[in-house]
Amino acid sequence: MKGTGVCVEGDPPKRNKKKKKDFWPVKVFFLTFLLAFVFSLFAETTLLGVSLPVALLVLMIIILIGILFDVVGIAVTFQDVSAYTAMASKKIQGARQAMRLVQSADTVSNICNDMVGDICGIISGAMGAAIAARLVIDAATTEEFWIAILVSALTAALTVGGKALGKRYAMRYSRQIVFFVGKFFSIFARKQPHK
Repeated sequence: MKGTGVCVEGDPPKRNKKKKKDFWPVKVFFLTFLLAFVFSLFAETTLLGVSLPVALLVLMIIILIGILFDVVGIAVTFQDVSAYTAMASKKIQGARQAMRLVQSADTVSNICNDMVGDICGIISGAMGAAIAARLVIDAATTEEFWIAILVSALTAALTVGGKALGKRYAMRYSRQIVFFVGKFFSIFARKQPHK
């Protein structure tokens, strides 16, 4: 039925969607560059002239951000829109936002896992290496040298191990995670005046 008016009318939106998707890798490139620049600038300026405990705290925060975004990105891909349709029709807070997250699962996953998650992984690795290098330079004994090596190894282990644990948690509690994120976004969306 290619000759019917319905198909002809339906064609242009499909082309528009294709154009939008073709633009996505370019947007990802610039967004990733911007995020990596901001995160790197923050990490590097934090490392300058701060004590070791503060530097380690910042490192832990960056690792945690990477793990949390990874969890959200995985949880969204494990959900189905139908789980939130009934809740959205009952006007349950956060259901509509959760539904939109699931509908855009590929984009959300790309932002959470590939952009924020990977950037945090790269920066935390660089920070761990920088902290370890500072400890090696300042090392007066062999014990301090091994502590520096331990910091570098722990950074890698926490990043990879944390993401592995987060992945399991994301698969098991995907519905609760997506709904929680939806509820969080609904706080900002609820600025419409009530009738």
